[in-house]
Amino acid sequence: MESRIAKELKLRYLPVAVIFTDEKPEGALQFQEGRWGCVVSMLAAASKGKTACFDRKTFGCGGGQVGLCFGDAYAEFPGGIEYFLSTGRGEGHREGEAYKKTPELAKAFIDQLPITDIPYKYVVFKPLEQVDPDEEKPELVVFFATPDQLSALVVLANFGRAANSVTMPFSAGCHSICLIPYHESLQAEPKAVVGMTDISARPYVDPNTLSFTVPYSMFVEMEENIPGSFLEKESWHKVRERIPNP
Repeated sequence: MESRIAKELKLRYLPVAVIFTDEKPEGALQFQEGRWGCVVSMLAAASKGKTACFDRKTFGCGGGQVGLCFGDAYAEFPGGIEYFLSTGRGEGHREGEAYKKTPELAKAFIDQLPITDIPYKYVVFKPLEQVDPDEEKPELVVFFATPDQLSALVVLANFGRAANSVTMPFSAGCHSICLIPYHESLQAEPKAVVGMTDISARPYVDPNTLSFTVPYSMFVEMEENIPGSFLEKESWHKVRERIPNP
């Protein structure tokens, strides 16, 4: 499946399709059962041409289980997830990440997450160009984008809509590429999600990029909206000229 958006924005990294399925792709990268791993590292691999998959025993970490829509791992988090995200719980427990000021604020954040348990065995990250739309339908499409490219994605997402169609929530990296965008896909007027602001996930991505994830239906809409949009105007051409060729 080709993306005109990717070509027009001169994306360095391939758009990645997020697919829910009961069939494991042959030869896909996968974490070992019971071993720690960051979901974002697999997304980065998919953006470079590899296919990766996850199941309920190979999601990498508790946050990854939640982020991949495999249910709620936080209820059983050792020492309490609200302490890990904030101040820590003291000797004998993991050091707190200090992403929230207090455990109470962290718990309130966790309580509002749209935690989901999908009825599928696998979540697959696959380069969009390798997806056959007659054989498989992505749930989401993820872009890695620089500030110039992200600007274009935000404007294009809003091109055919009156209300703001992009959100940038505080979240874990994997939440911003699967859990939250999937929740958006179920809404009457879904929004694109800008992500990868998770400090713990940043080491796995290019320092000059953020993610931009859209429900598949929104991706199709954006592709169809290119003709007649700002992408054909001089203002964008001036910006495009300074984007290096991939």
